[in-house]
Amino acid sequence: MAARYTYTEQELTSLLKSNDRAAFEYLYDHYSSALYGIIVKIVKDEERACDAMQDTFLKIWKNIGSYNAEKGTLFTWILNIARNTAIDKLRVEVKKEKVVKLESVRDGDLSPATIFNPLPATIDLRSIVERLLPDRKLLIEMVYFQGYTHEEVSERLSLPLGTVKSRIRKALQELRQVFEVDTPEAIFA
Repeated sequence: MAARYTYTEQELTSLLKSNDRAAFEYLYDHYSSALYGIIVKIVKDEERACDAMQDTFLKIWKNIGSYNAEKGTLFTWILNIARNTAIDKLRVEVKKEKVVKLESVRDGDLSPATIFNPLPATIDLRSIVERLLPDRKLLIEMVYFQGYTHEEVSERLSLPLGTVKSRIRKALQELRQVFEVDTPEAIFA
């Protein structure tokens, strides 16, 4: 019968940071059921919960070096990783459900009013966004293409919320200049 080890949080953290396999097994054995319980409550599906659980432990393994005991306990840190991973998994699923597959739309469902004819200048939006300054481009991509909120971007990039909002505002002002179209009032003024 194998000996059962017990670690203090400091010992466990130290071993995890040195990529000790036994410490990761200990972490999984002692914390996985609690983490799984949280994940399954969020995603409400066992298959997605298993995927999120696997992603959670992969993130723990890859990011253990960033754990700081002064900011909270190890359990709180891994619980936040599990929670955020589950929420991310749920967001991806919600976005997938909102996508309408073209094959599922019948010709009779389309009326002239529902057909969108974009202006040539709007066809390749990503290439236009590519021309922005790198910090502004990243923010636009995260908020408008990946669906993050301003608060989430602020947290993920460790930037003040006001900075995020002002950079996005400046980027939108630049993009607005690209898409400016003369309105009838401007033509006849």
